[in-house]
Amino acid sequence: MADLKKPDGVQIDLISAARMDGLASMEKIRLILDGVRDGNIVILEDGLTPDEESRLIEVTMTEISPDEFNGIEIETYPRSETADASFLDRLMGRQSTNKLTVIGPANQIETLHKDETIIQTLVSRK
Repeated sequence: MADLKKPDGVQIDLISAARMDGLASMEKIRLILDGVRDGNIVILEDGLTPDEESRLIEVTMTEISPDEFNGIEIETYPRSETADASFLDRLMGRQSTNKLTVIGPANQIETLHKDETIIQTLVSRK
């Protein structure tokens, strides 16, 4: 049998808002963690709610294993709230959950710089 090797490099999974919309919170978390455990960088178009992000961190902590999984690195920044929020949302003080989120294996991703408009990340191979 031929020895199949994974291509040399880093895989980036860009997950659209449409893909995430139909999933329950735990399905989203499982989709993200499965990708990151495989060594992929996961980028979410619309990000997670604060509750989902907290749950992602909780689940990650239970799955950390020194030899297999070092955890995740997660960086998020919100998009312009005035552009995304409806008038009623702004009036009621609701914040938009639309944001870009980058998630990757803790041992492969290092945030170099982050501000309101950019996340600069260094990604290394294992």
